Amino acid sequence: MVRLTKAIVESTSLPVTVKTRLGWDDSSKHIVEVAERLQDVGIKALSIHGRTRVQMYKGVADWTLIGEVKNNPRIQIPIFGNGDVDSPEKAMEMRERYGVDGVMIGRAAIGYPWVFNEIKHFMKTGEHLAPPTLEQRAAVAKEHLERSIKWKGDTLGVLEMRRHYANYFKGIPHFKQTRMHLVTEMDPSVLFEILDSITDVYEDTMT
Repeated sequence: MVRLTKAIVESTSLPVTVKTRLGWDDSSKHIVEVAERLQDVGIKALSIHGRTRVQMYKGVADWTLIGEVKNNPRIQIPIFGNGDVDSPEKAMEMRERYGVDGVMIGRAAIGYPWVFNEIKHFMKTGEHLAPPTLEQRAAVAKEHLERSIKWKGDTLGVLEMRRHYANYFKGIPHFKQTRMHLVTEMDPSVLFEILDSITDVYEDTMT
């Protein structure tokens, strides 16, 4: 890992950053040493996910070692923490408890891109932003689908979008039938029609 990173740093004038996990498994959590060695070969920032590779996304993220890296006197580069940050309060807690320079958001942003502004606003003011309206959710989901198709093509763009719908429309009463239609339909024009109709069909259920 250090050898490959060193080669990349030496091959470019651009800043190189690294994102990694605590280790491969519970017996190989060498992130404190790894962070020092990566800093020594010239990376400009390090992001750490608080799980091992074996854990994948199971269990609770362990931020204690992320804190050890950040508070290591040898470490001078910015350290970012990642894992289980799914609310403004959680982001604030992790920053204040472990002193990290920032937090990274992963799964909490799937189908809910508003989480970034909500966290930034909360950190700045201590107040919550109003949640997105149903109309905003549908409009952003539609834009997301458009961009997904433009990037990946009709088939893959439609398929990869399916994992996002549940979060875009989380909490809407009686939405199951529409969600099933969204995750089984392959025709983009039909999907856009469904998304265009959501506000009118479900607006009364949100009051």
